[in-house]
Amino acid sequence: MGQAIAATVRDLGHTIAAAIDLGDDLAAGARAGDVLIDFSSHKITAEIIRLAIANNKPLVIGTTGHDAADKKHLLAEAAKIPCVWAGNYSIGVNLLYALTRRAAAVLGPDYDAEVVEMHHRYKKDAPSGTAARLLEIILEERRLTPDALRHGRQGITGERTRAEVGIHSLRGGDVVGEHTIHFAALGERLELTHKASDRAIFARGALRAAEWLTATKPPCGVYDMQQVLGLT
Repeated sequence: MGQAIAATVRDLGHTIAAAIDLGDDLAAGARAGDVLIDFSSHKITAEIIRLAIANNKPLVIGTTGHDAADKKHLLAEAAKIPCVWAGNYSIGVNLLYALTRRAAAVLGPDYDAEVVEMHHRYKKDAPSGTAARLLEIILEERRLTPDALRHGRQGITGERTRAEVGIHSLRGGDVVGEHTIHFAALGERLELTHKASDRAIFARGALRAAEWLTATKPPCGVYDMQQVLGLT
């Protein structure tokens, strides 16, 4: 992602003030430029947020893999500055979020919801941040708790209930990212699918978020790509 962002920055006419990898001087890099973009590791998100606050810099976060309790704390800290935080910066995926919300609301519990995602063999967290957001949307629209999630199925599980949502994570090869939401009823099935073939789509979205932060100068708070794109 660092390489994709670096290449896309040049295409859009922007300049990288500092390129920082794990082990580099984070503090020095945080002082440079107009906005910080983070696609590193969930282990150092707290430090990056701290440095953004200390330097009064807007922040774009694309890192995933945080557990629920950790992310709740981090979101509260990130709200002290203007911050865009999304699990996926693809324009298409963010439209998929909006379509999924609409479909979940219209179709209702008669349509069983299952999410399938696939990524390259090197991805360390599962489900993906994008899949996690899709699941949140479905749970919100159906007024279900996270207890309704079924992370794969094995053995004698019994019949599928109406109040459950399946999530299945596939890993292999060099797949950049694929997500499909299945809404299956008796007699018909609706599938919403997004397939990514180039990481440049995420870089373009992250830079669009950075442009939005610097151009609109929103008040302190955590925003997502739905707001950046005017979908909410």
